[in-house]
Amino acid sequence: MNSHDDGLGLPVLLLFNLDPAWPQADAESALQEAAALETGLVKGGHAVHLVLVRTPELLSYLRGFRPEEVIVFNACEELPGVVRSEALVAQTLERLGFVYSGSRAEVLSRSWDKARVRRFLARCGLPVPYWRVYERAEVDGWERFPAIVKPALEHCSVGLSPEAVVFSRAELQRRVRYVHETFRQPALVEDFVDGREFHVSLLGNDELEILPIAEMDFGAFDDPRERICSYESKFCPGSKPYEQIEVRVPALLSLEEQKRLEEIARAVYRAFGCRDYARLDLRLRDGVFYVLDVNPNPDISPETSLAEAARVAGYPYEVVLSRLVRLVARRHPVRGLQ
Repeated sequence: MNSHDDGLGLPVLLLFNLDPAWPQADAESALQEAAALETGLVKGGHAVHLVLVRTPELLSYLRGFRPEEVIVFNACEELPGVVRSEALVAQTLERLGFVYSGSRAEVLSRSWDKARVRRFLARCGLPVPYWRVYERAEVDGWERFPAIVKPALEHCSVGLSPEAVVFSRAELQRRVRYVHETFRQPALVEDFVDGREFHVSLLGNDELEILPIAEMDFGAFDDPRERICSYESKFCPGSKPYEQIEVRVPALLSLEEQKRLEEIARAVYRAFGCRDYARLDLRLRDGVFYVLDVNPNPDISPETSLAEAARVAGYPYEVVLSRLVRLVARRHPVRGLQ
């Protein structure tokens, strides 16, 4: 990777969401992430326009820019006040003719629906845990324990805590009811794969590069209920899971395990339609790598497993960001063939 290949001279429009309704600590954290992205892109040799999207009216933020004159780095995860609107951001960019980083709107939309993800991957012959969706609290027909219960339409481990792992029908029914009442959406119930968890980060399109694989080490936890990547583990500094789940990069895998995991990761990335970059979450049990989640446009801030994997591979942060800019530049309608 060459960090000073400037994406054919096109300035980068860095699109980032900042919701005024967020608590101050969350807003400050988001501003730090935006600043880190901006600094990384500048260090990579790019002219950057940082656009903080603070209202749902995305069009008003884009009026001053011409699609043929910029590349959009799409770090906008939602429109403020509009739930599950990540795909709408991409849709709007497409409609206006902007080229942008990351996956298309249809891929982002599909990734939000856990049942659609599993159904799609299973049709492609890719391994997913046994699952069912429950619209009501009655859980007739479920016999596999332990199980894990997740809101069916959320990202970022929302709704995942030790209580999400259940060992009996009574616990299952309580948790399904909790998801319905708390999140006002169906509950996805899944066979709990109590095994090693891996995060696989991929970069590219025609040619794919798999970065060093990360393992979430749950060795500090004896209770299987705590051996999950919960909401606390990602967003609550000082909590036990945040402090004690270790990220091991590279993961210790045999050559055969590494080969199988990489083959599955490439197949998932291609089949799902990921573009530019993605992170896949998988667990290993009895020799099978089960796909838990597909994350197109994952968080790419400096503290994430993707950024850590890139550092282990020898790529400074700004180099990874420049790589993504160059991938987008190849799709640019004016400059892409130069």
